[in-house]
Amino acid sequence: MFTATDLACSRGERRLFEGLNFSLEPGEWLHVKGENGAGKTTLLRTLIGLSPADEGEVRWRGADTREDTDDYRRAFVYLGHQSALKEELTPIENLRLTLALDGFAADDEHLLDALRRMGLRGRENLPARVLSAGQKRRVLLARLLLRPADLWVLDEPFNALDAAGIALLCTMIGGHLDVGGIAVVTSHQVIPLPRGQELAL
Repeated sequence: MFTATDLACSRGERRLFEGLNFSLEPGEWLHVKGENGAGKTTLLRTLIGLSPADEGEVRWRGADTREDTDDYRRAFVYLGHQSALKEELTPIENLRLTLALDGFAADDEHLLDALRRMGLRGRENLPARVLSAGQKRRVLLARLLLRPADLWVLDEPFNALDAAGIALLCTMIGGHLDVGGIAVVTSHQVIPLPRGQELAL
């Protein structure tokens, strides 16, 4: 379903990794590990087409992701490790904007429900600039509840989350896998999920 074959990437003159291979079927996930600067974010950006690979290919449902880009973009949701919220917008407005950029829409009822499920009741209409780092992370993660996608690509999604937030996200990823989803996750910590493959950079 989702494969990388002989993937190689560089940053400037430095080769980050080469000969990288993996294959994920529905219900499986990949835990990407490595020290800071090892190339974890570069790998994820390469998998979704934001950074070019030096060598190798990425395939989704048997097709090269560089050839059917529109179909592939609709198949995945990507959350980077940096907060991508617009500080002057509210959580609802931020979610509505990011969904619109992906070509999806959600009414206020669904937006409110997603934010409340993420523990943000009462903060839905505050400007993002007044939220804590953990609350901002929860706003970003609410997108996973709203954006249909078979593939989740998550770069350090546990950053800034407290114990309850970590448990909630693990439950969300587990639910995604249970219905045949696929996930690629970078994290420095142990992730208590079954069926995981590991890739060390």
